[in-house]
Amino acid sequence: MAERRGRVASEQMAEGPDAVAEGPEGDGRLPPPRPLDAIDQDILRMLQADGRASIRSVAERVHVSRANAYARINRLVEDGVIRGFGARVDHERAGHGTSAYITLKIVQNSWRTVREQLRELPGASHIALVGGDFDVLLLVHTPDNRALRELVLTRLQAIPQVLSTRTLLVFEEEDLELQG
Repeated sequence: MAERRGRVASEQMAEGPDAVAEGPEGDGRLPPPRPLDAIDQDILRMLQADGRASIRSVAERVHVSRANAYARINRLVEDGVIRGFGARVDHERAGHGTSAYITLKIVQNSWRTVREQLRELPGASHIALVGGDFDVLLLVHTPDNRALRELVLTRLQAIPQVLSTRTLLVFEEEDLELQG
C-alpha cells in the first residue's frame, strides 16, 4: 500500500485532469473527507496557481520537509481533494474566441441523461445542475459565433429533454480561483 501511495500523485498527473482518485482498494470509492489544516490549504493554493510546482518548492514555501509535502499531496489526491492536474488554457489564443454560458430548462428527472449528452458537446467546459429559474448552466468555448449558433440551435435544441435555452455571451472572463 505504501508503494501505491508513493505513485498516486505522479500517476494522477500523467492521467490528466479527468482522472478519478480511488480508495485504497481500487474500487472507485473515496475515503471519508479528513479536515484540512493550514498547511494543506497552502499546498492547495500553490498547486492551483502552479500545478507544475516541484515537491521541493512546495515544501520550502509551506515550511515542511519534502517527504511531508509529498505525503500530504498524495493524501490530498487519494482523498479526492485534488481531482487532477491540468493546464489553464487561454481559450481565445487556443482558437476558441467565443465563450458563452447557456441556461437550459430540462424535462423533470432527466438530468443524468442530459448531462451525458452535454459532456459530448464540443467546447463544453462546465456543466452544473442548479436551482432557480433554469435547471442547467453550461459553459462552452467555441471558435466563433457561427460555431456557437450551430451548437445551440442544432446540437442543444435537438436533445429531446431540453425544453428551452438562453445564451449569455461572455465578453471577458477571469478565473479567480486559479490566480497565484
